Amino acid sequence: MAQDHLAASSPLPEHARLSALAGEWDGEEMVFPSRWTAGGPATSRTVARMDLNGFYLIQDSVQMRDGKQVFATHGIFTYDRDDRTYKLFWYDSLGYTPPSPASGGWVGNTLTLVRGSLRGNARHVYEIINEDSYSLKIQFSPDAEGWADVLTGVYRRIH
Repeated sequence: MAQDHLAASSPLPEHARLSALAGEWDGEEMVFPSRWTAGGPATSRTVARMDLNGFYLIQDSVQMRDGKQVFATHGIFTYDRDDRTYKLFWYDSLGYTPPSPASGGWVGNTLTLVRGSLRGNARHVYEIINEDSYSLKIQFSPDAEGWADVLTGVYRRIH
C-alpha cells in the first residue's frame, strides 16, 4: 500500500500531455440550434493552466454573442491512472451538475471524452492542430449513437 501512495506523488507523461491545451486562447465558434439556444456564430476566450502539481488542466471559458456574455464553462481535465482514461469534470452556466465526469482518451492528436446523464450524452472532441491552435466539437446524443453538433470552434493561442 505504501508503494502505491509513493508512486502517486508525481504526474505521469499522460498528465503532461494535457498541457497542449494550456494557455490563453481566442476562439471562433458556431453554436448549433438546440433546446438551449437559437444558435449562431460566437467568440470565446479560454484560459487554461496546468495546476495542482501538474495533475490537472484547469480551463475557464467565456462565450460572447452580439457583444454579451451568453455562456461560461469551467473544466477540470486529468488522467486517471486507475482506469487509464482521461477525465473531464465539466461545469457550465446552464447550472446542471454532471453525475460523473466525461471519460475517454487520445487517438493521435485527438482527445475524445464522453459522458452520460439523464438528459442524454455529451461528447467533447479536442483536436490539436498545432502548438498554436486546436479545434473543439461538442456533440449531443440521446442514445450515444447518433451524434448532433452543439458547438464547433477553432481556438488560437494568444501570444
